[in-house]
Amino acid sequence: MSARARTLVQLSVAGALLSLAVAAPAASADRGTSVPLRVATYNVHAGTGSDGVFDLDRQAAALRALDADVIGLQEVDVHWGSRSQGLDVAGELARRLGMRVSFAPIYSLDPVEAGGPRREYGVAVLSRFPIRSAANHEITRLSTQDENPVPAPAPGFGEVTLKVRGVPVQVFVTHLDYRSDPAVREAQVADTRRIMARERATLPGARQVLLGDFNAEPSAPELRPLWADLRDAGTGTGGTYPAAAPVKRIDYVAVGKGVRVHGASVPDEPVASDHRPVVADVSLSRKPGKGSGGAWDGSQVSGH
Repeated sequence: MSARARTLVQLSVAGALLSLAVAAPAASADRGTSVPLRVATYNVHAGTGSDGVFDLDRQAAALRALDADVIGLQEVDVHWGSRSQGLDVAGELARRLGMRVSFAPIYSLDPVEAGGPRREYGVAVLSRFPIRSAANHEITRLSTQDENPVPAPAPGFGEVTLKVRGVPVQVFVTHLDYRSDPAVREAQVADTRRIMARERATLPGARQVLLGDFNAEPSAPELRPLWADLRDAGTGTGGTYPAAAPVKRIDYVAVGKGVRVHGASVPDEPVASDHRPVVADVSLSRKPGKGSGGAWDGSQVSGH
C-alpha cells in the first residue's frame, strides 16, 4: 500500500472514530435520562381467594403473572392464625417469587402459646431490588382489635427505600380504613401526606410511589388532598373490588414528581383474592429537577 493510500485509510478511520465519539454521548445521554420500572399493588386477603379457599400457590401465580419489579401487598398475615394456616404469608410469597420482602405490621399480638411466634397482620413490599432501608410509620387508625376503639396513631404504613439503576426510590404501602364514615380516612390522608413530605426531605431527589387499598373511589372527597401531591396511575382502568365482578376501583398505584406513567391495567384475575391487582409501567427521571415542585401538568404524564 502506498504512503498516500495509508494516509487516506488512517484519515477515514480517524473520522469514523470521531463520529462515534461525538454521537455516542448523545445517544447514551438520551437512554440515561429515565429508568423503567413496573410496580403493582394487590390486596391478598391473607392468601384466601374470592372462592373462600386459602391457596398461596394460586396467589403466587397471580403475582408472578404481573411481572412487576415492586409489589405492595395488603391484608398480609404473619403467623396470624388458622385462616392462613399459621404461615408467614409475606415470607412465603416472597420465597415463591424469588423476591425480597419487607413486612410492616399493623397489629403484633402475643402468641396463643408461650414460645410461639407473634401473631401479626399488616402490609408488605416485595422487591426485585435490594431493600436499602425500611420503616413502619404510624398513621391514625381505628383498631379492629379493641372493643371500644378510638382513632389513635398506630403502625402499618410501610416504607422501603430502593436504588433502581442508580435512582433512589421511596416506596410506601398502605391500607386505609374501610368504614363508610370517611373521618378516619381523612386523618390517614393527612398523615400520609405529612410523612411522605418528611421522608422526601430526608432524601432529596428520591422518587416516590404509593401503593395500596384506599377503600375509597378516586372521586372521594377524603382522597382529594392526595392528588395535589401524587398522580393516580390507574385513571381509566377498570374496577378492582369485588374481584369476581368489580363495581368500584379502590386499589391504587400513585406516583410522585419525576415519575412518568406509561400505562396501567387491572388484570382479569377474579379468584386468587377478593380484590384485583393493579399494575403500572412507569419511568423514573434521573434528573433531580425533572417534575419536581409545583402542581402536576400534562407534560409530566404520558397519555394512557
